[in-house]
Amino acid sequence: MSSTMSALFDECQLRCLAALLDTLIPPDDFPGAWDAGVGDYLQRQLQGDLADLGSSYHDFLRCLDAAARHLHKRDFADLALDARSELLHKVENHQITASWMLEPGKFFPKIVEHCGEGYYSDPGNGGNREGIAWQMIGFEVRG
Repeated sequence: MSSTMSALFDECQLRCLAALLDTLIPPDDFPGAWDAGVGDYLQRQLQGDLADLGSSYHDFLRCLDAAARHLHKRDFADLALDARSELLHKVENHQITASWMLEPGKFFPKIVEHCGEGYYSDPGNGGNREGIAWQMIGFEVRG
């Protein structure tokens, strides 16, 4: 974990973010989102073009952890993949009744979009470490 990422998020938020990203794109024969560099991509974006979304990310991660503790008595990162997926499905479908600092069902699609961008984008943008996602889909860089 880079020192910049640690400056953007506290340890609990980083654990939650890594689990969130790996729930969206879990590891299989290829790395999940976190190991493929999506966290690095987000770090760059949250210090640049997406800087205005930093507080929304903080709020979302705090509330997601709170919802996990309320429903499962554990932090989001400590839940099994199926429990994390179920909780995110509830967030996506506006089924979480706890008080959130932002509208989770409206912000969650942005996170999904950013995760996909980081996973499949040019490795020069910080994600898609070593072009692993491109290898997965058979994309070859030519020239």
